[in-house]
Amino acid sequence: MRAKAAVWLGLCAAVVTATWIDPQVLDACPGYTATNVVTNTSALTADLVLAGTACNVFGNDIEKLALEVVYETETRIHVKITDASAARYEVPESVLPRPAPSPSVTADSAAIQFNYTTSPFTFSIYRTSTSEVLFSTASHPLIFEPQYLRVKTDLPANANIYGLGEHTDSFRLPTHNHTRTLWSRDAYGVPTGTNLYGNHPIYFEHRETGTHGVFLVSSNGMDVKINDTEAGNGTTLEYNVIGGVLDFYFLAGSETDPTEVARQYAQVVGTPAEVPYWSFGFHQCRFGYTDFVQVADVITNYSLANIPLETMWTDIDYMYKRRIFTTDPDYFPIPKMREIVDYLHSHDQHYVLMTDPAVAYAPGENYTAFDRGTEMNIWLMAPNGTSPHLGLVWPGVTVYPDWFNPDTQTYWTSEFASFYSPETGIDIDGAWIDMNEPSSFCNFPCDDPFAQAIEQSLPPNRTTLPPDPNTPIFVNSNSSLQKRQSLTDEQLLYPAYAIEDAAGGISNDTAHSDALHSNGMVEYDTHNLYGTMMSVTTRNAMLSRRPGLRTLVITRSTFAGAGAHVGKWLGDNFADWEHYRNSISGVLGMAGVYQVPIVGADICGYAQNTTETLCARWAMLGAFYPFMRDHNDDTSIPQEFYRWPTVAQAARNVIDIRYRLLDYIYTAMHQASVDGTPLVNPLWYKYPQDTATYGIDLQFLYGDSLLVAPVTEENSTTVDVYLPKDTFYDWYTLTEVQGQGQNVTLTNVNFTSIPLYVRGGSILPLRASSAMTTTALRETPFELLIAPGADGTASGSLYLDDGVSITPSTYTWINFSYNNSILTADGHIGYPSGSRLTRLRLLGASSSSGVPSIQSANGTSIANVTYDGPSKVLDVTLDMPLDQNFTIHLTP
Repeated sequence: MRAKAAVWLGLCAAVVTATWIDPQVLDACPGYTATNVVTNTSALTADLVLAGTACNVFGNDIEKLALEVVYETETRIHVKITDASAARYEVPESVLPRPAPSPSVTADSAAIQFNYTTSPFTFSIYRTSTSEVLFSTASHPLIFEPQYLRVKTDLPANANIYGLGEHTDSFRLPTHNHTRTLWSRDAYGVPTGTNLYGNHPIYFEHRETGTHGVFLVSSNGMDVKINDTEAGNGTTLEYNVIGGVLDFYFLAGSETDPTEVARQYAQVVGTPAEVPYWSFGFHQCRFGYTDFVQVADVITNYSLANIPLETMWTDIDYMYKRRIFTTDPDYFPIPKMREIVDYLHSHDQHYVLMTDPAVAYAPGENYTAFDRGTEMNIWLMAPNGTSPHLGLVWPGVTVYPDWFNPDTQTYWTSEFASFYSPETGIDIDGAWIDMNEPSSFCNFPCDDPFAQAIEQSLPPNRTTLPPDPNTPIFVNSNSSLQKRQSLTDEQLLYPAYAIEDAAGGISNDTAHSDALHSNGMVEYDTHNLYGTMMSVTTRNAMLSRRPGLRTLVITRSTFAGAGAHVGKWLGDNFADWEHYRNSISGVLGMAGVYQVPIVGADICGYAQNTTETLCARWAMLGAFYPFMRDHNDDTSIPQEFYRWPTVAQAARNVIDIRYRLLDYIYTAMHQASVDGTPLVNPLWYKYPQDTATYGIDLQFLYGDSLLVAPVTEENSTTVDVYLPKDTFYDWYTLTEVQGQGQNVTLTNVNFTSIPLYVRGGSILPLRASSAMTTTALRETPFELLIAPGADGTASGSLYLDDGVSITPSTYTWINFSYNNSILTADGHIGYPSGSRLTRLRLLGASSSSGVPSIQSANGTSIANVTYDGPSKVLDVTLDMPLDQNFTIHLTP
């Protein structure tokens, strides 16, 4: 969250430009020779010795390396190359726990194989069944220096590469002279083609012969360069990393099912954490609600507009001088804040507040959050190790919690317990953490943050008068010291190889790369972990408030594995059509590749003024983000959905759809938490042989069964929808549409609807009607929408539990199947939901002699049956408990 454009543009004086070296020069380096090779059935080790005169392109080549290769599972190979003579930084297991190898796997049983040449040392990964090479360093020598590591692989021409985020590039990455830089930064405006808030050094490559994945476990800054070969007969992918080790996981994926590689990646970084059922409701926020009256009015106005509001959020406006763990006594007095929370909870709604990492540096001012942290000595330190590293954020000069310090969790949990207390503070249902790259407004080298705070007017003054306090509302780590190769302060601040950080030098707009952690690590190595470590610490603090209950934590900065703990929003986008469109690829990346499925963009745009038509379209698209929130900044016009008639109607229409689908969404999320199956899918995940789908990122599949195809051009009522060769059903008319593997042009798509199709072969459990809250929704009966595929069959599932427990005591998981006119429900029945099934809707039904008859539902006769000939929809009205296994015969 950042609106100070002048600050954003004030880059530091010492800007470091990206480094370019002729690739032919790098390819002429000597590389290494493999010696002392030792193999067994599941592993290989070797020494790698520099093979000739050192290149020393960005420092001295390391003369001897250690290679370890382990076949960890039948689908995963772990390849690790380290300095044989000195310990180097590695991503700590406390931040990203590594999976244990399977004790029974052997190389012979693996789906992929590791192959190597001895002199020069090169290696490749190939698919066992076909011998197809998936990754090969042939002709590209390994370079391993203190601050520069290079690995380069050859790939097929025009390779289909996805991942290497966070970014707003196309979902399928460009292959011509394209660089993906990984280094967390405060990226106001979320520009295309640059590094952004988070870092996920994983890519999936898809071929018609299968899909595989490559994960480099590194939090060091890096450029990943993708380029077509000069001959045009291939693509190269090159890692340029400024520290650490080479720690690769190669994932076999599958020759037929692209989603298998997502599940294999989840085995490495963790499956996503489940969130409460209410998290899938609609959320509202704004940076710029000036006082408690405005917050209360928004809640009231949503109710008056008959737009379901599940959760109200408040940005940093509520804080005193922008200081975390405080409220402004004049603008957001505690009694009024408690009144707001009590009102929301009494109406089955929820409340979330912002918490930033930066704590105001305020010695002698009786600011308890600072004083307690100072007493506990938990701040990120300056290189001298004795004074805290100072930054500049919203409250002015600040310090930063050191998440590696073993006492920081205690500090953070205590602050959450005391400030977000239902008894003495403000009760919250979820947490929102921002600015955790970490962000700093202090222009590097930040010699005098106090002067810069005055210059930038931080903290900013209030510009409105406080309301009458009596105004009525709602009336109508791993802490062990790790050894590392010694680098000078100059090298930590200015590495010889300069990654293409869009902020300039790697210390610009963030904590300095020479800042020191309590365990001896430096920000140079751990910078990209800061946001995820704050996320884990915050989630733990929230869980301690309500033991055993799930919580919602939404963060801005993420690293690999963050989804196992928190959700994510895509940052400070603009209210324009470009950001509307690229939000789709952003969601596909997070939910479909990086295992962060609870994700969404700021609907209608965060910065700049939205328009009625853009906001209407975005409300409808946003209803198919897993995390649905309207949010914008204080310099833009208010954009709550009720402010325009078209937007209000679009919101009512699409939230009605979302809420009726909420249990379908919840079931898909539960499956993701079990094994990593993606919640949101690009089309090629389901149609891997259809080459036309490989570059599509303006439509997507929500779960397995819903094709979402939003209008993506300003003021347009037309959209081209690509329908693969498959059976689909229009959501609104329920009529069958046969995809031909080509675009279908839809015209007259009004501003209050979004094109939506059900894939043939699906059974969707739907709530029979929507509701104003998810609590009320859970009391609504179900209906089943049966959409047979070309073979006449369909399947689906429904997961039910209490919606809040981390480990529910009971649950229900029903699998539905339809075949030969028989609908079967079979599964584990444990959670007593009390839900009723009141209707079946069979699509594509044919009847040559009027209305088909229904034999029975477990012996119970069903009489109320209707058939619509033009749409071929058979409706069966019934009333039976859903908490049971059953069979229904639909016999013409």
